[in-house]
Amino acid sequence: MDTIILKSLGGAETVTGSKHLLKTPELTILVDCGLFQGIKSLREQNWESLNIDIAEIDIVILTHAHLDHCGYIPLLVKNGFKGKIYMNEPTKELSKLILLDSAKLQEEDAQKANFHHYTKHNPAKPLYTINDAERSFKQFFTVNENTMIKLSDHIQCRFKPCGHIIGACSVEIICFEKTIIFSGDIGRTHSAILPPPDFFTKADFIVMESTYGDRLHDNTNLYDKLEHWINLTVKNRGNIIIPSFAVGRAQELIYILYQLKEQNRIPYNLPVIMDSPMTASATDIMVEYAEYTTVNKEKWLEIIEQVNINKEYTNTEEIVHDKQSKIIIAGSGMMTGGRVLEYLKHDIGNSRNTVLIVGFQSEGTRGRALLNESHELKIHGKYYPVKANVIELTGLSAHADQSELMEWIRKFKNSPQQIMLVHGEPSAQEALRVKIQTELQIPVTILIKDKEVVF
Repeated sequence: MDTIILKSLGGAETVTGSKHLLKTPELTILVDCGLFQGIKSLREQNWESLNIDIAEIDIVILTHAHLDHCGYIPLLVKNGFKGKIYMNEPTKELSKLILLDSAKLQEEDAQKANFHHYTKHNPAKPLYTINDAERSFKQFFTVNENTMIKLSDHIQCRFKPCGHIIGACSVEIICFEKTIIFSGDIGRTHSAILPPPDFFTKADFIVMESTYGDRLHDNTNLYDKLEHWINLTVKNRGNIIIPSFAVGRAQELIYILYQLKEQNRIPYNLPVIMDSPMTASATDIMVEYAEYTTVNKEKWLEIIEQVNINKEYTNTEEIVHDKQSKIIIAGSGMMTGGRVLEYLKHDIGNSRNTVLIVGFQSEGTRGRALLNESHELKIHGKYYPVKANVIELTGLSAHADQSELMEWIRKFKNSPQQIMLVHGEPSAQEALRVKIQTELQIPVTILIKDKEVVF
């Protein structure tokens, strides 16, 4: 009997740590291999053994290069995975960048813990090292989109762009005559720099993200809102701080800011500072693979010329204390670390300044605290009062909202037998489950970590 079993090792009932295992009579396939991020109880799961013998996994398929989808790869390889890791070219280059940065941070955190003696481990060790990350790259195997790839006698797969970030794909796995779609993270229908998500039209089963399953993004004009808050802040002689993910969001921001300047809607001489070496490197990769965007390479180079890119941490303090109004784009996107914290420490307590939140903020992060109107933020052991304007701009989200997720499902010509929701917080998943079942009459299951589903 050709039994197929699906089991989520991560990314079930949460938006992080995506790892979805497909056990078949011929191959055991892991779709995505991400780190848990956010609150401590989630991050601690990165140190726990997977509920499977890693040697049993034959293949990894990577939908895109965000850390919550690729960040566990070095540890998987370190612990015995020997197979190929399939992805497209942009995802390969971005994954290398992100994994090396992750490994560097892991090593630095362990060193700090040992030096300051704030660890219960003696000594503290990194989850994985730079050498571990580099060793995993030897197993990267690139594929072309929209091309059927034979994995075994009865299993084949195909990648299709889904618009979330450059290189992001949904994946179709045809396995013993059953068609299973893994959505990956689905992007927006209207992005400033990426084509809209492509889509499959046939599926027996769908494993689908649900990040914004309970809400609609603000459809009012994003350019108008950015223009308003930037000009108001400049008028008040303040700074605009935009915590941003290095891959995707930052590049879309500099493109939009370039357009606003060209249209004389914000001051042309207003400095735009990108304070993140990883964001700078990710931007270089986007330029290299400009054909995956809706902007040509020459235009990208022109846009980047107008951005002050700071790679050296030693320059950050000077920028922080510069009294000229400016736009700061810095990581991390959820304010869990990175150089944005230096700007927040200096600017969050001044009502002249504005913090623009442009991406999803996980539970337990500083970004979620700001959205929840927290009166203070704890940064590096000290509390800072929140007096700056805190504005959420959902129009810059890289994730489809509920209506766009529903439209993506409607592209299927025949209703699938079942949809399984992953990559969402419980409230978002429950809202989307009810919406799909009510409007489309398709059975929906919310996957539970380590619980098997048999096809």
